[in-house]
Amino acid sequence: MYLDCVVDGQPCSALVDTGSTICLLRKGLLPRTAGPLPEDWTPTNTELLTVTGERTVMPGKKLLSVVVGMSQTSHEFWLADIRDECIVGLDLLAHWGARVDVPGAVLCLGNETVPLRSGWSHHGEAAAPQPPPRHPCSPAPSRRSRAAETKGEPRGSIAAQTSASQPLSPHVLLAHPSPETVAAVEELGRQSGEHLSAPQQEQLQCLLRDFVDIFAAREEDCTRTALVQHHIDTGHAAPIRLRPHRLPLAKRQAAEEMIRDMAANGIIEPSDSPWAAPMVMVRKKTGGWRPCVDFRRLNAVTRKDSYPLPRIDDALDYVAGSCWFSSLDLRSGYWQVELASEARPKTAFTIGQGLWQFKVMPFGLCNAPATFERLMERVLKDIPRTRCVVYLDDLLVHAKDFDQAVHNLREVLTAIRSAGLRLNPAKCNLLTRQTQFLGHVVSESGVATDPAKVAAVRNCPPPTNITELRSFLGLASYYRRFVRDFATIASPLHQLTNKGRQFGWSEDCAAAFQQLKAALIDAPVLAYPDPNQPFLVDTDASNVGVGAVLSQRGETGERVVAYYSCSLSRPERNYCVTRRELLAVILAVRHFRPYLLGTRFTLRTDHASLTWMLNFRQPEGQVARWLEILQEYDFEVQHRPGRQHANADALSRRPCLTDECRYCSRQEERGLGPSSASAGPGDSEGDVEPFTTEQLKQQQANDRVLVKVRGWLETQTRPDWPAVSSQGPEIKSLHSQWGSLELHDGMIYRRWQAPGGGIDRLQLLVPHALRSEVLRWVHGAAGSGHFGNAKTVRRLRQRFYWPGCRQDAELHVHCCDVCTAQKGPSRRSHAPLQQYLVGAPMERIGVDILGPFPITEAGNRFVLVAMDYFTKWPEAYAVPDQSASTSAQRLVDEMFTRFGVPDELHSDQGRNFESRLFSEVCQRLGVKKTRTTPLHPQSDGLVERFNRTLATQLAILTSQHQRDWAQHLPLVLWAYRTAVQESSQCTPAALMFGRELRTPVDLVFGSPPEPEIAGGPELDYFRRLKERLSTVHQLAREALEEAGARQKRAYDTRAHGPTLGPGDKVWVFCPQRKRGLSPKLTHHWQGPGEILDQISEVVFRVRMPGRGRRVVLHKDRLAPYHPLAPEQETGGSQSGSPPSTPSAETDNDGLRTEPGAGGRTSGRPKRVRRRPGHLLDFVVGD
Repeated sequence: MYLDCVVDGQPCSALVDTGSTICLLRKGLLPRTAGPLPEDWTPTNTELLTVTGERTVMPGKKLLSVVVGMSQTSHEFWLADIRDECIVGLDLLAHWGARVDVPGAVLCLGNETVPLRSGWSHHGEAAAPQPPPRHPCSPAPSRRSRAAETKGEPRGSIAAQTSASQPLSPHVLLAHPSPETVAAVEELGRQSGEHLSAPQQEQLQCLLRDFVDIFAAREEDCTRTALVQHHIDTGHAAPIRLRPHRLPLAKRQAAEEMIRDMAANGIIEPSDSPWAAPMVMVRKKTGGWRPCVDFRRLNAVTRKDSYPLPRIDDALDYVAGSCWFSSLDLRSGYWQVELASEARPKTAFTIGQGLWQFKVMPFGLCNAPATFERLMERVLKDIPRTRCVVYLDDLLVHAKDFDQAVHNLREVLTAIRSAGLRLNPAKCNLLTRQTQFLGHVVSESGVATDPAKVAAVRNCPPPTNITELRSFLGLASYYRRFVRDFATIASPLHQLTNKGRQFGWSEDCAAAFQQLKAALIDAPVLAYPDPNQPFLVDTDASNVGVGAVLSQRGETGERVVAYYSCSLSRPERNYCVTRRELLAVILAVRHFRPYLLGTRFTLRTDHASLTWMLNFRQPEGQVARWLEILQEYDFEVQHRPGRQHANADALSRRPCLTDECRYCSRQEERGLGPSSASAGPGDSEGDVEPFTTEQLKQQQANDRVLVKVRGWLETQTRPDWPAVSSQGPEIKSLHSQWGSLELHDGMIYRRWQAPGGGIDRLQLLVPHALRSEVLRWVHGAAGSGHFGNAKTVRRLRQRFYWPGCRQDAELHVHCCDVCTAQKGPSRRSHAPLQQYLVGAPMERIGVDILGPFPITEAGNRFVLVAMDYFTKWPEAYAVPDQSASTSAQRLVDEMFTRFGVPDELHSDQGRNFESRLFSEVCQRLGVKKTRTTPLHPQSDGLVERFNRTLATQLAILTSQHQRDWAQHLPLVLWAYRTAVQESSQCTPAALMFGRELRTPVDLVFGSPPEPEIAGGPELDYFRRLKERLSTVHQLAREALEEAGARQKRAYDTRAHGPTLGPGDKVWVFCPQRKRGLSPKLTHHWQGPGEILDQISEVVFRVRMPGRGRRVVLHKDRLAPYHPLAPEQETGGSQSGSPPSTPSAETDNDGLRTEPGAGGRTSGRPKRVRRRPGHLLDFVVGD
C-alpha cells in the first residue's frame, strides 16, 4: 500500500513496508543523487537483500525532512537502487506511533488519518478479465531480508515457499529475528512473568511480541545505529606501531578463532594501516577468553572528549517512589556504534599474523564511554529520567504502578527500535518488584547492596600486598554510603597505602579488615530521598573524624538516606572542639549539597555552641569563611544531648585502631586538674589515672633506699657515718643532705632553694620505679616542650629530686628520639676533605643544571653547565628544559664534538643525569658516569662554585626585565676562560689551547710579542706548541697538587665527628620538603638506620629506617644513634652503685656511657665502665 508524502521538498509516492526496518529512497529521485554520492551524504557500504534474492549496495544515507499529511519530522533515509520512489520502513512508523488500518485503507497518525492506495492502482489499470497466465513459482521473501521490493503481479499468481536459504554477508540488516533470539525472548517472558498475575502476564507477552525484533541473542544478529559515529582525533601525532605480544599456544588458537568470528560478523576487517597495537587475551568469568587490544599509546595522543558520565548516586535518586522496575542491557553496545572511516586505521591490531582494524567502536578507547553516553542520551532525549535512567549500556525503566510500568517500557523499547539498537535478552529483567542496577539492588523499600558483590567481600582473604589491599578498598568504597563510620573503620588500611610506607599486616589492620567486611555484609537498606519531605542532618565531630547522617521522617519514623564520614587531617585534629564541630557541619552540607540546596532542613548537633556561633556578629578568618558557605542554605539548628545523638556520634567518635596515633590522646574535654597533670605522653587512648597520695607512699615504701630514709625521718634519728659507710651511693648522698629532708603526709621531700636565692621548694624524692616516667613527663609531655638540658633540669628540680637526677635528665634529653629527629645531633659530623686530582684536559668533567630563570624569547629557561676539572674550562648552554634528552643532545653536539669525549663525567643525582637515556649515551661513548652522594653538593664543588660565579655575573649584566640573561652567557664565559685560576696559576684557555685568547684589552693596547711561536712554519709551530702545552700542563699539575694539599689542610682543621663502621646505628639527615607540610615543623632526622658497608673513608652504604631501602650516603649526613641505656629505662642507679653528685657524674659516672662521648669505635665491645673501688668512699653533695 502506498501513501503520498514529501521528502526533502520532493513530492513522491511511498510504499508502506512494515517488513523493512529502515526507510529507502530511490537513486535519482532527489537532485544530484543519480550520479556520484553528494558530499553532504554519509557514505556507507551496507548491502540490501531484496525479496528476489538480489543484492545491491546502499551507497549512502542522510537525515531528510519528511511530511505525511499534517505530520512533519526529520528522519534518516538510505539511498538504494529500487523500483519504488520511496519506502517507508518500520522505524519511521514506530517514530510516529503509526497504525496501519488495512480494512479502512488508512494510516492512523494519532488523531489524523492518511489515505492509502493499493499496489494495483499504483501500477496502473488492470486489463480485461481473462484466465490467469502460467508463471513459474518464485521464492517467497526470506525471513532475513532487509527490505522487500513490492512486485505488481496479476491476480492469481502463487508465490511458493522454498526451504533453501542463502547465507547473509556482514551488514545485511534483518527484518525478522533469528530462532535463537525468539527462543531467548520467550525464556525472558517466562522468567519475568513468574510473579505476575494472568492479565499482567498477557500484557507482558503482548509487549514482547511487538518488540521481538529489537532483541539479539547472537552477535551476528546485531545491527549498527546511524545516530552517531565514533571519531578518534589524534591531531598531528605520528602513527604508533607496536610489536605484537607473544601469546601461548592455547591463547593463540582462541585468538585466531575469535578473529575469524569477528571478521565474519563485520566487526573487523583486514588493514594496511601504519598504526599497530598488540592484542592480549583476558580470561572471562565463564572460562572463555576475551580479546583486548592495548590502546594505551593511542589514547595518550588522542584528544580527550569531556562529555560527562552521569553520577551513580544521582541516577539512583530518580528511582524514588517507584515500585516496578525493568532493567535493560544492550547486546555488545559498543559494537553497535560504527567507527568513522578515518578512525578505523588507527585501531589496527595484530597477534603476529596479519593486521586487522575495527569497523565498529572497540573497547579500550579513551573516548568510547563519552560517545556511547552521548548516543544513549540522544536515544532517550524525549523520555524523562523519572521514567528511565541510563548509565552507558545499562537502562532502568521504573514506575509506581504496573500499567505505567508497561507504558514506560513500551516507550523506551520504541526509542531503542528507532535508534536501530539491539538488547541482550539474557541480561534483561522486566516488570519486577526488585532488580539489580549498577551494583545495587533497587526496590520499593530503597537501595541496598548487591549480594553478589557483598559475597565477594565476604570471601575475600586478607591482602598480602599493596595491590590486593587497594583492590579490596576499591570494592568496599563503592558501598561506603551504606556503612556508618566507613572512613574511621578503614583508616588503618588506608594508612598502609601511603606513599613510602612498607606493607605490614598488623593486628589493627586485621581488626579493621574484619570489621569492614562485617559492616558491608550487614549494610542497611537506605531510603530514597523524598523531595516532598524535609531533610534532617545530624553532625558530630571527635578528635579523629567527623560524621553525618542524612535522614527523613516517614510513616514508619526516621529513615536513613545516606551516611557520611571523613577522617580529619593532622592540622584539623588540632582544632578546638567548637571548630571541629563547625567543620563537621561544613563537610556534611557540602557532601549532601544536591539534597539540601534550595530546601529547608533541620541541622541537629550535640554541641550547644553552634546554636549561637551561626549567629555570631563579627566572625573572622576561617570561621567567617565557613559561615559564608552556610549562608546559601536554609536551615534551623537544633541542639540534642549527646545521649540522643548516637547516630552521628558513632560515626565520629570511634577511636583509632592504631596505638601509635598521638592525636587520640588529645581529649576533647580535658581539664586542668590532677588528671591532666598525671597523663603520660605515651598513652594513646583514654584518660590516664593520676597517682594518688597512697600510691606514691607505697612506691616510696617499696624502694629499698627510701624506705631506710623514711625510718630515719620517722624516728628523727640520723645514723652515724660508720653505719652508712658500707651502704650504696644513694644512701650516702641522702645522708649528707640530712638537714634538707622532710616528711609530709607520710611522703619524703627535700627542701631546696634555687641557686641565686628565691623561695624554698619541696622536691618529692622519686623512687626508682617512677624515675623514667617522671623524665618522660618533664621533657616530652604536651606542656614540657622537648627543651634542652638546662630547661629540662630546671623543670625537674621544681618538683622532683633523686641523687643523680641531673645526669639522668641530660642523658634522657640526649637519647630522646623526638628531639634528635627534629633538632639533629648536638654536633654535626664534618668529614675530612676527599680530593680527586686529574692530570690532563677532558679527563674528567662535571655537569649541572642552573635555574630556572625567566623564560627568554627563544623559550630557554635553564643553563646547562659543564666544566673540565683540569683546565677549569667552562661551558654553559641555555636550554628550554632540564630533561635527559636535552642535556645529552647539547653535550654531544656542543662539547664532545669540539673538545673530545671525556674519560669521566661527574654529576649530582638529578633525574635527567640519572636517567636511562643519559646513562646509555655515556655507555655508548665509553664515558664513565659518576655521581655525588645524596644532598652533598660538595662532591661536585668545582661546578657548584662556578654556578655561583655565573649567577653573580648574569645578575650584574642582565637588564631589569631579566629575560635577556641568555645573551650575556658568551661574555661571562669569555671573561672566565681568560682569567687566571688561583689553583693552577694559569688561564683555562692557556691550559686548553696552549695560548691565551685575545680580550678587549689586547685590542686596545696590543698583544705582547711571541717570537718563539709567531711566524714559524706549521710543523715548527706544532712542535713548539706541543712542547709549550707539555710544560704548561706540568706546571699546572704541580700547582694543582700544591693547592689541593693547602685546601685539605685548611678544610681538615674543621673536620670532626665520630668513628663509624658497619653495624653501627645512625641517624640520617633527610631534609626533604613534603607538599602541604611546613619544613619548620618537619623532622629532618630519621632513625635508627644501620651502616651496612663502608665504601670509602667518608661514604657509607646505609639501610634506611622504615622499608629498609639501602642508600649510599656521605658521612656528613650521618650521626650516631644513642638509644636509652637499660639503666635509664629502669630509672637510674640502684643502692649498690657508687655515689654520684652533680659535679662528679659528668666525668666519672660508672653506670652509663658518657653522653658526650662521640660514639664507640668500630669493633670496640660494648661494656659497662665502673669506677675504681678505692674511690667509692668519696662523695660530693649536690
